[in-house]
Amino acid sequence: FDKYSQDQDTYQFDSTEVPVALLMRGEEQLVSRSQAKRLLARLEAFSVVVLDFRGIDFIGQAFADEVFRVYRVVRPEVNVRAVNASEAVGRMILRANPEADLIRVEE
Repeated sequence: FDKYSQDQDTYQFDSTEVPVALLMRGEEQLVSRSQAKRLLARLEAFSVVVLDFRGIDFIGQAFADEVFRVYRVVRPEVNVRAVNASEAVGRMILRANPEADLIRVEE
């Protein structure tokens, strides 16, 4: 409960962690806004969303922009964080939004 609840008094599930690799089909790259929208579908139910980029070597500019800039404008109440981003993925995330919450845990 503690990991997915910001308020320990209510134990409301308001956080989630999403392995971004589950979005990939075969060898396709994550490059489009439509792929980003698929990733973000129904995440507005959470106040904290942690996107785990483990195993993702590349994301396109449109994908990063939709997730880390546009979604922040549309859903400011949702805090989207990125973890385990490679150097290349981290650069693209920060290019889309220099204020993005990016945590490099594992390369």
